[in-house]
Amino acid sequence: MRALVLTSPGHCEVREIDDPLPGPSDVVVDVERVGVCGTDVELFTGSMPYLADGHASYPIRPGHEWCGTVSAVGGDVDRRWAGTRVTGDTMLGCGRCQRCRTGRHHVCEDRYEVGIRGGFAGALAEKIVVPVGSLLELPEVVDEVAGALVEPAGSALRAVEAADLGPGARVLVLGAGTIGLLAELFALAVGAEVHVVDRSPAALDLAHTLGATGAWTADSVPALAYDAVVDASTSPQFPQLALDIVEPGTRVVLVGLAGSSSMVDARDLVLRDVTAVGILGASSGLARAIELFASGTVDPRPLVAATVGLDDVAQVLAGWRPDSCGPGPKIHVDPR
Repeated sequence: MRALVLTSPGHCEVREIDDPLPGPSDVVVDVERVGVCGTDVELFTGSMPYLADGHASYPIRPGHEWCGTVSAVGGDVDRRWAGTRVTGDTMLGCGRCQRCRTGRHHVCEDRYEVGIRGGFAGALAEKIVVPVGSLLELPEVVDEVAGALVEPAGSALRAVEAADLGPGARVLVLGAGTIGLLAELFALAVGAEVHVVDRSPAALDLAHTLGATGAWTADSVPALAYDAVVDASTSPQFPQLALDIVEPGTRVVLVGLAGSSSMVDARDLVLRDVTAVGILGASSGLARAIELFASGTVDPRPLVAATVGLDDVAQVLAGWRPDSCGPGPKIHVDPR
């Protein structure tokens, strides 16, 4: 099969490698669609923290936002999985530690992360092998585009749920990338009034088109009462901005990661009685994201700007976008 391999910072290639075989508890999935994520870009450039702390090393086969069809199953796997359209959890815990046993496998110290951590091969390939326990079935009404958006949607949905929004609540979303716009859609689905902050006029236009009441740059945010702030940005300054602007006694949810340390004054957190919540990974939000996609409550497909092939991924990782791109932030890959 063909697979994308990151060989060193700034370098990657598409290689012909042996078709994968499933272990006893694994399945092989024929990959239909993969999203290119900011984490993939960091692995490509060499800036991903896991490369510095030893949790990742080259060569790397990336890709963790995916969907496809099960084409082979291991000996211990129910054969009814064969032919099923699926996506899967990125976070693969050890299954033995206290965190895994209490439903926190996504923060297991010994976890693998598909296409990211521990050398677990990702989905930017024609096939991927994953444990059957990580699979989620996709209804037929969830097409390839939406199916490959389930993983980022799980993270965004967890962030919105942590914000504890209800009908009529006003939420400010910082960052109009994929996670931020998905958070906007999920917040709109619960009846919240959504405002979005970004520096890109095109991203703000899309946020407004998707239903945001207001779309602002950081220096033009109106002084309104925000019942929650969701920081889905990569700005080291925005966590403090979130704390400064949110209503006392409410919540700040941090789902974006900056490339450098963010400084937050803990006195503001205490004196304003604000609850701060960090969100890592999509695991517990995946099934609910699929349900919301399947019901038509949320349609994530406008977020995908273009679909390319494996041979174009190196250019995408380096910042290229096809001339025919739509306004969305996400580039998808069809490895077939």
